Amino acid sequence: MANRLASAMSPYLLQHADNPVDWHEWGPAALAEAKRRDVPILLSVGYAACHWCHVMARESFSDEKVAAAINAGFVPIKVDREERPDIDAIYMNATVATTGQGGWPMTCFLTPDGEPFACGTYYPRDQFLRLLDAVAAAWEKNRDAVTQSSAEVTAHLRALSAPPPAPIDAATLEAAVTTLQGSFDPVNAGFGTAPKFPPSMVLTFLLRHAARTGSAPALDLAERTATAMARGGIYDQLAGGFARYSVDEAWVVPHFEKMLYDNALLLRAYLHWFRLTGAPLAERVVRETCSFLLADLRAPGGGFASSLNAETGGVEGATYVWSPAELAEVLGRVDGARAAELLGVTPGGTYEGGSSTLRLHGDVGEWPTWRAALRAARSRRAQPDVDDKVVASWNGLAIAALAEAGALLAEPDWIDAAASAARFVLDVHGTAASQTGQADQAGQADQAGQAGRAGGSRPEAGDPAAGVRLWRVSRNGRAGEALGAADDYGNLAEGLLALHQATGESEWLGRARRLLAAALEHFPDGRGGFYDTPDDGEVLLHRPRTAGDNAEPCATSALAGALLTYSALTGDLRAEAGAAIAAEGAAAARSPRFAGWTLAVAEAAIAGPRQVAIVGTDEAAADLLAAARGSASPGQVTLAGAPGGEHPLLSGRPLVDGRSSAYVCEQFVCRRPITTLADLRAELG
Repeated sequence: MANRLASAMSPYLLQHADNPVDWHEWGPAALAEAKRRDVPILLSVGYAACHWCHVMARESFSDEKVAAAINAGFVPIKVDREERPDIDAIYMNATVATTGQGGWPMTCFLTPDGEPFACGTYYPRDQFLRLLDAVAAAWEKNRDAVTQSSAEVTAHLRALSAPPPAPIDAATLEAAVTTLQGSFDPVNAGFGTAPKFPPSMVLTFLLRHAARTGSAPALDLAERTATAMARGGIYDQLAGGFARYSVDEAWVVPHFEKMLYDNALLLRAYLHWFRLTGAPLAERVVRETCSFLLADLRAPGGGFASSLNAETGGVEGATYVWSPAELAEVLGRVDGARAAELLGVTPGGTYEGGSSTLRLHGDVGEWPTWRAALRAARSRRAQPDVDDKVVASWNGLAIAALAEAGALLAEPDWIDAAASAARFVLDVHGTAASQTGQADQAGQADQAGQAGRAGGSRPEAGDPAAGVRLWRVSRNGRAGEALGAADDYGNLAEGLLALHQATGESEWLGRARRLLAAALEHFPDGRGGFYDTPDDGEVLLHRPRTAGDNAEPCATSALAGALLTYSALTGDLRAEAGAAIAAEGAAAARSPRFAGWTLAVAEAAIAGPRQVAIVGTDEAAADLLAAARGSASPGQVTLAGAPGGEHPLLSGRPLVDGRSSAYVCEQFVCRRPITTLADLRAELG
């Protein structure tokens, strides 16, 4: 049996390289093999940090009997959802449509043309064996019913479309806060019930709304949720950083994987909380999470790795949990008992086997000293594996968070790390091109609506002014074959614009403009929003367009945010930003919990966003800049430089009586220049 996954780039696929299952990567060869054999496709989608993916791998994909059933009756295809979010989105929509829920591992049965007819998630071994037998029998004996089912599901997927644009106004934003109050957990904070996910983008929206309107309810929802998470087991009390979600309502026991996108988005949310209120807890979480990103997720070359595994040595959470005896062994009997009380480590345990996750109760007291000792002891345990592939989109989120945090908290090393990641992604993932080198249009037309050629072809060199094209992932300094998705462009552009403001370097502004140019050329849906995939990418079952934000900003809201920031800095692309916000307006009004970034961007648009230009290079200018960066006005852009600069925000704005000056503007219409720190603080509010 050929080991087709042995040369895969994805660490998730490599985890399955030695399975007895005859795995294929997604591509035309696998689809052709299913047609040749006239058997269904078993599509298994997951990711490297996923606990239940590992469980199914151990129970089923490593089992000779299960593998024999798969190999005899199916062409099995393994997909990393992080590498191919387009495939994941299509078949997750099918899974949700047919079962009412989704998750990973995702298990779908497809016709050789890629049309789904049976979908699910995790299956225990015996149930999975029965399912394999039933599907194989249906394919052999009741093919008409199978093809009818696949046609119905496929028709449903192709009929999915975004609702008409609906501009988001102040009343929509106020109503969103009211709706969020209705789903708020008044006991444990957060929204909804278990499992409970960190509402990172909703927090940013609530904080921006509070900053713009003074809304006490919005601030209360944000602060209570952020506090509960920061003190809960979902937060790593020893090394910083958040796990992906809590399995319970009270944030006690997480699924222990740590994802780059979660931590980048939460870092920015806690930074905004600190900027708005000065909360010490918020600042501590920002500093610890930055340290976690730089210490544990930095990849060779300067980019950031995707995640830390939920498991260590096949046991979920083994690195992170403690017993009272283990605390006493490190801290001594007296301090160990006090630490156990502080950290919620009980004799019975809050997790499996009598162990406990660490939560922070009460005042920190001697916690800093204990924390260092416990962290050192934990570092001697076996550590979770790192999924070291670099995802362009998630690196963009990290670049934005680190650049903004470094600027506000005067931490130049964080800004340097953001710049290093930006250069890595642009150099390794980016190719100057005007087109990707399409296959002939007739060939694409013949495959319309079917799973066709894999990955498109590599971008060709073209006019650099036409925009830069992206590859989605890289590993060990080598880009993969998957074309960048729309969120790769939006989130990376957002990061570059934050870096531009943090450094004043025009390079980042120009590179963001090229990303936005490419996105506007290759992803528009014709109604202001954006498809997930480019117009010259692989022809799949249908072209996905995600509506609403989930764990990350969707394509349209990611690009809306970057377009709005770019327009505030340059005066260009404001109409495109407004259209993108409106494209997600219906989703935001219907379900604010799943439109957090759209609502946050809309808050910035309604607030202006405000522009602050600091002209001067002396110490007084530095003080004015620090004050401006401390403003919580939603989406505010801030730039500093010498008088006479070519940047639109600085052009034509001189020193006043030879003194460094601040210009507070909206859409490039400025109030009188300010030369004193007190006057600027009063103006900023």
